[in-house]
Amino acid sequence: LNLVLLLSMPGARNRFSEGSKFSSDMDPTNKDDNATVQKSSEEEVEALLNNHSGKDTMVPMGLEIESQGADSPNSALNSEAWKLLFGAGGIYAAFLYYGSLQEDVFKHESAAGDGTTFKQAWFLQVLEALANVVVGYLGWRFVGGNQGLPQKQFAISGASQVCAKAFTSLALANGLSFPVATLAKSGKMAPVMAGSLILGGASYSLREYGQVLAIIGGTALVSMGKSKKGGSSSSTPLGVLFIILSLTMDGITAGVQKKLKKEMSAVNVKPKPYDFMYYTNFYMLIVATVVALLIGDFTAGLAYISVNPDILGLIVKFSMCSAIGQSFVFYTIAHFDPLVCTTVTTTRKIFSVLLSIFLKGHNLSLQGWSGVVIASTGILSELNQKFSASRKNQALTGSK
Repeated sequence: LNLVLLLSMPGARNRFSEGSKFSSDMDPTNKDDNATVQKSSEEEVEALLNNHSGKDTMVPMGLEIESQGADSPNSALNSEAWKLLFGAGGIYAAFLYYGSLQEDVFKHESAAGDGTTFKQAWFLQVLEALANVVVGYLGWRFVGGNQGLPQKQFAISGASQVCAKAFTSLALANGLSFPVATLAKSGKMAPVMAGSLILGGASYSLREYGQVLAIIGGTALVSMGKSKKGGSSSSTPLGVLFIILSLTMDGITAGVQKKLKKEMSAVNVKPKPYDFMYYTNFYMLIVATVVALLIGDFTAGLAYISVNPDILGLIVKFSMCSAIGQSFVFYTIAHFDPLVCTTVTTTRKIFSVLLSIFLKGHNLSLQGWSGVVIASTGILSELNQKFSASRKNQALTGSK
């Protein structure tokens, strides 16, 4: 086996055959010369085999150029660029389609002809969480995960996250337009700031206040800026209430996740990407299933699908896009700074809003378009501030 491995290596076959040829040309009666050649060949074979087994020896002839090319700066730069393109492209593709499917699901009208639409948000969350649990578990098993993690905080985080997602879906189911809901969800800083100010111990700059006001004000303008030919208003009181509840749960989730990371740091456990995806969605699945059964969403959802089997394809694709998108998020975080992932996911929301406006028939007035610009400016300003803070931290770390 070692001889086969040796002869299969670049340059080894020629060098070995040359040694054999030289040995055969020697005078068979000259024992000293033969012994010298034999020893030299044996040493060369040993060196080549050692290199094949990973020991620190000379690189065999024929591997030198290949090795240098793999480690060159240009090659490394190209590799990073392709990784970023793969990760960012996956996030954009999965979540842009995810948003489009979510809007289609809650705009779906029953084939019964009674004008009813799909409103079973908790049933939808069961299927979405199930898809994420399956993909998360596969990643956790094959990529690697930790044991003995603080399950209590994962359970609280899962419960708050599934409530936030369900409330967003309920906002759409109760008349809030997708562009308004998406822009409003970009203002997650608002409940975080409000909670920190009420509880005390926090202070914010004028720029941070301005960013939040821009997002909220721009969203309000979009909500009120539907063109007359677009029909009904793009928001309802119940829809607005649900999106506010969703933002509140986002604020709770952020606090719980900070506490979770502190607890893991206290026991010297570094969380791996699929730890969060698997455990969080596991508890999301439990909470969503319990709520869906208690309020009748589970049976109502199955009944709606039995009458409208075409919506099942939308729901399956929606759930898979969620799971695939999360996997790309974790891939990007694993290879790049988290801020890179934040940039991709934040800008993705702006494109989701624009695609919805152009492809789903949302007719905005000049006031509505002004709101889109103002809200997007607030979102991008917040992103720019995060970049500036990251550079300052890197500079301080480098100076130390």
